[in-house]
Order: sequence, then C-alpha cells, then structure tokens
Amino acid sequence: MNKLCIFIGLTVMSSIGWWLGAKMNFMMGFVLSGMGSLVGVYLGWRINRDYFE
Repeated sequence: MNKLCIFIGLTVMSSIGWWLGAKMNFMMGFVLSGMGSLVGVYLGWRINRDYFE
C-alpha cells in the first residue's frame, strides 16, 4: 500500500507543478514538476503512515 500511496501522490503533485509552471515557460514547468514530485512522495508516505498502518 505504501508504494501505491507514494505513486499516486507523486503523479498528482507532479502534474499540478507542471500545470502551474508551464503557464510561465517550459523550464519553470520542469522545475515545479520536480519539486511537486518530491512533495508528492512525502505526502503519499505520510498518508500511508497515518491512515493505513
């Protein structure tokens, strides 16, 4: 379940980062997508730890 939560968090937050950053330019979309991925991994891990263990 941990890997699934991390994967979903990573995908959602990366997409949001790309969507927000791509409105400015390509490089900003790339950077915000990477930052969103890191946040998504953390959030997915926390959700799994807090609610499913």
